[in-house]
Amino acid sequence: MPNDEMPSGALMLLILRVLRAGALHGYAIAQRIHVLSSDILRVEEGALYPTLQKILLKGWVTAEWGVSETNRKVRFYRLTPAGRKELDAQLAAYERLHQAIQSVLRTA
Repeated sequence: MPNDEMPSGALMLLILRVLRAGALHGYAIAQRIHVLSSDILRVEEGALYPTLQKILLKGWVTAEWGVSETNRKVRFYRLTPAGRKELDAQLAAYERLHQAIQSVLRTA
């Protein structure tokens, strides 16, 4: 992908996966994705918060106000049971797609 852009649709999956380990606020989610991707993936606020809102409306996460480690008022997002189920479904779909692409790349 040019300039290491995140593939379309990947952000929702990455957010759900990062939240599987526990509740995080928005900035921490973006930082965790960045660190876990070896500093390749960057999550911009303009993409992060609308995606979090969509996930929240779908019932895949809950949000509650709290105080960050820097003493700021922030929303902490937590995966719901429905979110865990969606994460499993998205991971399975991703794996099928990944295997199909790898098959074409190996045999074409």
